[in-house]
Amino acid sequence: MSVLVYIQTLEGKATKAGLEVASFANKMNAGDVTALVAGSLSGDGELGSVGVSKVLHFSESATDNSQLSKLTHAAANSVNASTILFSGNIEGSSVAPRVAIAMNSGYVAGVTCLPEGKGFTRNVYSGKATALVNVNSEVCVISITPNSFGIKLDECESAVESFSAEIGSQRVVINGFTPTSTDGSVPLPEAERVVSAGRGLKGPENWGIVEDLASALGATTACSRPVGDMGWRPHHEHVGQTGVTIRPDLYIACGISGAIQHLAGVNQSKVIVVINTDPEAPFFKAADYGIVGDVFDVLPKITEAIKEL
Repeated sequence: MSVLVYIQTLEGKATKAGLEVASFANKMNAGDVTALVAGSLSGDGELGSVGVSKVLHFSESATDNSQLSKLTHAAANSVNASTILFSGNIEGSSVAPRVAIAMNSGYVAGVTCLPEGKGFTRNVYSGKATALVNVNSEVCVISITPNSFGIKLDECESAVESFSAEIGSQRVVINGFTPTSTDGSVPLPEAERVVSAGRGLKGPENWGIVEDLASALGATTACSRPVGDMGWRPHHEHVGQTGVTIRPDLYIACGISGAIQHLAGVNQSKVIVVINTDPEAPFFKAADYGIVGDVFDVLPKITEAIKEL
């Protein structure tokens, strides 16, 4: 069995999401993992650290999803891959199904753990249950839920080879949409710590206390849907059933009541902390830790305590 994994890079190195999906691939098929990288690459992009034995480097930039799917299809055929892996982030979730259709293969989205035979486990019903999906096709395409597996170091020699393919010149550009963070913080799907706020902040001018706490924790900021709809925060920060689904190690919800649609996007978080003035807020039922209090009083104190530590 040969495994191909598509890797996103930033400044020539594999992103956290890329290293995670490469780690997953290595645990599936140690010793025979090929990575595909498009664009700039520094050395092996640190992919040897997670067990990738070969890197196919397509030196040109291929940012259009149609081009990326053609490139991955060509690379899979070149190494006779039986399994093709992507991160389940925005780009991976857009490209993976295109590749599955092109290769007439089975496709499983949102896989959370290593397979059992030909069966892959994924969350269903907004994380309330899990499903074991069996794949019977010769080739299988899967995407891995970000932050579900982690990065597993396994040093090896990684050979880098140039790769070329005809992918066309089509480009699709969507203006006004930023799927990942532009301020240097970790993108939401990859974040291990998230500080999120809702209408309890009363206005965008008060967001400084959220950003201060996030900065002290090394966390990424997020928001509830009403906040995004009102334009207080950019829509790519909206977490929930109709926004970004996340599963960080720590999720702090400030001034968010905890409607079921919001919970559906964050209920896989390992630790949930809720801060709200309403002791009957639904979110407290899902919280590991709860503070009944005003976010304007509580957040500065937490931030100060963290800085002291």
